[in-house]
Amino acid sequence: MELIDTHCHLTFEQLADDIEAVIARSLAACVTGWLTVGTDPQQNCKAVELAGKFENMYAAVGIHPHEAKDVTAETLTELKELAQNEKVVALGETGLDFHYNFSSQSDQKRAFTAQLKIAKELNLPVIIHCREAFDETMEILDQYGRSIRGVVFHCFSGSAEQAKIVLDYGFYVSFTGVVTFKNADLIRKAANIVPVDRLMLETDCPYMSPVPMRKQKINEPALMINTAKYLAELKQMDLTDFANVVTTTSKNFFDLP
Repeated sequence: MELIDTHCHLTFEQLADDIEAVIARSLAACVTGWLTVGTDPQQNCKAVELAGKFENMYAAVGIHPHEAKDVTAETLTELKELAQNEKVVALGETGLDFHYNFSSQSDQKRAFTAQLKIAKELNLPVIIHCREAFDETMEILDQYGRSIRGVVFHCFSGSAEQAKIVLDYGFYVSFTGVVTFKNADLIRKAANIVPVDRLMLETDCPYMSPVPMRKQKINEPALMINTAKYLAELKQMDLTDFANVVTTTSKNFFDLP
């Protein structure tokens, strides 16, 4: 059995300082592939560098909505150049976050739109961050996302109704360990309606360890096996069968070997 953590932040200091042990524990837990995701220019470079050191590790590069206020034409040019590295398989994470509004909503929309245009030009799939901005995110994707190779909503936290809209667009949905939380009924209802071949798994580590490891301070790829087991049970599937479908979906989406 093999699983792919399709969204982790292995360059963040909580994990980067012990990366060899993190990878060893991940392999022991059948999580054998990783997509380490950038959030700003510095993290993007680190992600590409780290991915170059490990087989079955790849990178996504993008500007998180929190950092949108700092996006300039030069930032976008550098992002486009880095996105052409052979280890880069996606653009992101990018999108809108109206919960914190660390960047103005207008700056977020501007940066999001610009990155979608880069993804289209480079024929890369896009990893979407969406928090308390679903309608606005879909409005932009309706205009710019339909011609992009693939779109996945990462760390999905919306309703079943919102998941259906995402699916109707032909997009994909990715779940973290949050789906295992006691108070996550809304997300479980969404997971119930997402077909297994349109579903991906991720940790979004070092954040949000799944049950029963929720109290563990630092999340890591090895813990994703708990999320896989939970969703396999939710889907009433054998774990290995569930893993095979989800892993195939992930490989096809990101064009992984």
